[in-house]
Amino acid sequence: MSNATLVLLITMAILAQVAAVGLFGWQRRRARLQQLNLSGGAAGGEVRPALVLSRQLPEAEPALVAAGVSPAAWSGYREFRIERRAVEDECGAVCSFYLVPTDGGTLTPYRPGQYLTFRLEVPDPAGGSPKTLVRCYSLSDRPRADCYRISVKRVPSPPGRSDLPPGVVSNSLHDQLQEGGTLWARAPAGHFYLTDDGAVPIVLIGGGIGITPLLCILSTLTHRADPREVWLFYGVRHGAEHIMKEHLEGLSKAHPNVHLQVCYSEPRPDDRLGTDYQHQGFVNLELLRRTLRFGRHEFYVCGPPAMMESLVPALQVQGVASEDIHYESFGPASLNQRQVPNTVVVTDPVAVRFSGSGKTVAWDGCAGSLLDLAESQGISVDSGCRAGSCGTCETRIEAGEVEYRQQPDADLKPGHCLLCISTPKTDLTLAL
Repeated sequence: MSNATLVLLITMAILAQVAAVGLFGWQRRRARLQQLNLSGGAAGGEVRPALVLSRQLPEAEPALVAAGVSPAAWSGYREFRIERRAVEDECGAVCSFYLVPTDGGTLTPYRPGQYLTFRLEVPDPAGGSPKTLVRCYSLSDRPRADCYRISVKRVPSPPGRSDLPPGVVSNSLHDQLQEGGTLWARAPAGHFYLTDDGAVPIVLIGGGIGITPLLCILSTLTHRADPREVWLFYGVRHGAEHIMKEHLEGLSKAHPNVHLQVCYSEPRPDDRLGTDYQHQGFVNLELLRRTLRFGRHEFYVCGPPAMMESLVPALQVQGVASEDIHYESFGPASLNQRQVPNTVVVTDPVAVRFSGSGKTVAWDGCAGSLLDLAESQGISVDSGCRAGSCGTCETRIEAGEVEYRQQPDADLKPGHCLLCISTPKTDLTLAL
């Protein structure tokens, strides 16, 4: 036998052994898969969709996520019970309310940063009948299966104006609603929420109680162990107003990619620079330029109007792309990015007709909005945020057109408008 023939025979023997081992392994795998199917188990190809869904859907409903189902939002208002209250700052001005549905049903998942719209009955200080008011409050914790959480700041009378009343709804929540009490809320909504944009670093900027939706975003990112770099710039006057101080510090210590940058504008003598806060002053563009690394960032900004009106346009002037700036204001604020130019000059008054009440009023541009006009005529309109966010003043247009002072946040039905931020473009008939 020649050497070549011997090598060929050895090679053939090795290949035969490899084939036999492969066939044996394939048979074992096939038998295991058949056993899993007979016993009710899922094959590997059937597990992957559930894994994908668990990343795409909020963590709020693990059982439904595993089944590939997302609970639908409820319509109208739903009753919730206050399961727990917790004071969140040293001066006791901020209280968190943990809410569970009284019907025992599932909670609608939400996008981190969204809010709930509440309908509340509050006592009349003058002793009359209780008033029904509508307010929006941001969800302040990551989506969970068992409860929603909102964190509400008690609004005092304006500084130096003790003759003016404090915030009616916030004070009612703090003083009247205890554990076991109930609230009525609409499903989560809002266009300010966390987006999934690959590896782009995230910058969260909050002022005062404006940190609440950012808390939700930050808690979601850390819970998911999101690999993106996250910067939180948070501004308050001093340590007594520092909301969830220990919680924020704990998240920063536990997650190396989270960078906490706290600013005190009026620190107390016992507030320690470098320990309690990192910067003295306000959150502004100079601080961002000094602190952030060069490159693209995605900004989420929420705070009082003064901060919003200065910081958001400054980011735009600095060259930050509009799609990388997300913001929310807790009241009407004049922001360049969201405003719609009003090019119509009213020369001849247009007629606004309220069909339900039979009133027709001339619009000459003096009233601030259609909501203001309706209220000046004694027409009762449900309203909440007065900033185009909650959708409470949505009204059907029977004839004519409107234009907006700023883009609405609330989703509108076709043929409807938000009275609080709109004015008539032509003669107009409203179903009021």
